[in-house]
Amino acid sequence: MVLHSLYIDTTTNKGRGVFTLEAIEADTIIEASPVIIMSAEERVLLDKTLLHDYIFEWNPEENPNQCCMAQGYISVYNHSYASNCEYFMQYEDKTIIIKTVRDIAAGEELTINYNGDWNDEKPVWFDVKE
Repeated sequence: MVLHSLYIDTTTNKGRGVFTLEAIEADTIIEASPVIIMSAEERVLLDKTLLHDYIFEWNPEENPNQCCMAQGYISVYNHSYASNCEYFMQYEDKTIIIKTVRDIAAGEELTINYNGDWNDEKPVWFDVKE
């Protein structure tokens, strides 16, 4: 399920992103998408490819290093430390849900925090300075 008003477009500096044609209220589920779950062994191979940037950790408490590839638009949502959406793993249903955390204006880009919590300011992998 993808909300009918969502679309993918190019952004100024992040490539593609997910946007909305219509205003969306806070606490609205805008997407529920199935995932393809991959083992720790398969993740080692994925980490050597461009797909590394598009996978999610999957149920790390029970299966460390397991990952998933989300279907739908989920892999296209850009990261923001002050995101306007949050994602939730539904392990039993093997889906990822995207939900708004505040009201969203028409034409606004929809973002998630790659750390999992919508307001987590811990640097993500591409912002870590070594």
